[in-house]
Amino acid sequence: MSNVHVETTINAPIERCFDLSRSVDLHIISATGTDERAIAGVTTGLMGPGDIVTWEARHFGWMFHMTVRISGFDRPRFFTDSMVSGPFKRFDHTHRFESRGPSTVMIDDFVFECPLWPLGRLAAPIVAAHLRSFLTARNEVIKRCAESDEWKRIL
Repeated sequence: MSNVHVETTINAPIERCFDLSRSVDLHIISATGTDERAIAGVTTGLMGPGDIVTWEARHFGWMFHMTVRISGFDRPRFFTDSMVSGPFKRFDHTHRFESRGPSTVMIDDFVFECPLWPLGRLAAPIVAAHLRSFLTARNEVIKRCAESDEWKRIL
């Protein structure tokens, strides 16, 4: 099992950061480099407890489909999306939010397991680096939106 941990400080209220993070629309905007789009389930708006979305995206040159369910939810402290079907043996992404003065610290933890052991075990560091890069870019879009008036067009 592998874990990717990323922390992002955002100068905006915790509720705004939480809602932007669960916005399907903002996710699509932030993932233009992978041609990501929601093709089933919740395809626009905010995801909530129990909601499901199927994503289509290009990673490593291949088109993938992954269906996730919001498996944990406590607004505005955390939510978890867990893979229901897709390319991983296991994939859970927990988004946590902490208020620190006027700022919010957004904490992302991906726990994943690649399929096809032992090949998956060899691929895990490459996948982890890719997920970290993808998540860092996504979080920069969330930060930019949350710290400007751009969030008003999303929420």
